[in-house]
Amino acid sequence: MPHVLPATGSSSARRLLLLVLALLLAALGLTSAPTARADEPGPAAAASDVPQLRRDGRWLVDEQGRVVIVHGFNLVWKLDPYVPPDTAEGFTEADAEWLAEHGFNGVRLGTLWAGLTPEAPGVGDPAYRAGWQRVMDLLADRGIWMQLDMHQDQWHETYGGEGVPDWALRRPALLNLLPPINLPFPMGYWTPENSLVFDEFWANKHRGIDHWAQAWQVAAGWWKDQPYLMGYDLINEPWMGLEWLTCFLGGCQSSYARELQPAYEKVTRAIRQIDGDNLIWWEPQQLAAGRQVPTYLKAMAGEDQLGYSWHNYCQDVFLESQGLPFGNVENCWKFSQERTDTALAQAATMNAAPMMSEWGATDNLRAVEIDAAVADRNLMGWSHWAYKQWQDPTTADDAQGMFHDDTDFSSVKEGKLRLLVRTYPQATAGQPLALDFDAQSGAFTYRYRSNAIDAPTEIFVSPLHYPDGYDVEVTGGTWTPHGSHLWVRPASPGDEVTVRITAR
Repeated sequence: MPHVLPATGSSSARRLLLLVLALLLAALGLTSAPTARADEPGPAAAASDVPQLRRDGRWLVDEQGRVVIVHGFNLVWKLDPYVPPDTAEGFTEADAEWLAEHGFNGVRLGTLWAGLTPEAPGVGDPAYRAGWQRVMDLLADRGIWMQLDMHQDQWHETYGGEGVPDWALRRPALLNLLPPINLPFPMGYWTPENSLVFDEFWANKHRGIDHWAQAWQVAAGWWKDQPYLMGYDLINEPWMGLEWLTCFLGGCQSSYARELQPAYEKVTRAIRQIDGDNLIWWEPQQLAAGRQVPTYLKAMAGEDQLGYSWHNYCQDVFLESQGLPFGNVENCWKFSQERTDTALAQAATMNAAPMMSEWGATDNLRAVEIDAAVADRNLMGWSHWAYKQWQDPTTADDAQGMFHDDTDFSSVKEGKLRLLVRTYPQATAGQPLALDFDAQSGAFTYRYRSNAIDAPTEIFVSPLHYPDGYDVEVTGGTWTPHGSHLWVRPASPGDEVTVRITAR
């Protein structure tokens, strides 16, 4: 999390490094990725009455079989004990209510390995479970979907990051005779020692992969029946080790085949021993978030409940923020669409449902506007980075949260809020076809092909964009108001339905 390059600091050495890397970014040609269509066959009904999300084709579907599009935030507390406190700065009932009132129906929760099994492999910490359960109950009571994210940045605090328990830190031989190099995020990844630690992990030296799998078995045992669960995100932004430059330049295909794919399959099998139903989310190598490089994950034999958790960080936003002459935020239209096309194609290859689980991490309103619009056009769910700043120790930009003061809702960044709070379909009884929302005027259009599900299509109506009310036009169906939502039903199953909302 998040960018390829750091956005803070003022030393001349760092500025020189930034300039060199910026020149490299500008000089390198970008690889293209195949496009994917967003009109796969519509979903069938889900198998369970428990409110959890499942995959059907490229879609996430609820317990009634409706397609769910998620709009939400990352909630990752990176400081020991790795769970937000029950305080105004952390997460309280008021925070859950704020999310629901503004139409955010999903979150990505940072359930860190260091918190799950802090003392020994496979031994869960009841206090950590209770800390997150408090938050999960608040979210579930408001119908907010939860993706559990085993977050890490630079592996461990020893290297300026967070993620693994102290007992899982094994410094490489000989290098452990010297003091560790602790650099700001993300430069710490580039040190030989931190990269070598990741290489040893992917090789399962010291049984690292096995212990990672055991931590997920603990989490699955705790939360497999959790209402509003949308599955397990196995690892945040995996770093591929000493071959990172090949990942930067061309996507490091061999690293997927030799390291990432086998590790993901092993952990997936371990989770399936505990939980046979919930989604398991795989991420590409870290640098695919900010570079136009291919990704190489494959389908897993016998596994049909995979998700593809991908990140989107346009490098031009960083370059502009540093005052470097190579950045133009308007380039992010092309970048975001290319990353979305790549994600859709990768998800299809994996037989997975895609979700943009990290993006934003900036107060550049134009960048936020572009990425949100591209997501709408591609019917892509998302979780924005981040809800609150939460003293984030591993960040490339300190302008990431929704509030100037984490303890004060009145300090919300209103311009950013108006772009993220959107009128959108939260649950569709049918196949989504097209979505468009104008964050300036509030004009909204949505088309879908209905099916025989006996439940309404639910559209959240933004509370920010219609100060004098709004008008609704539905072609091919009827609508009724339900609080902050419209419920839409087709005239007949199989009809194409179009919903338009305009401000008065």
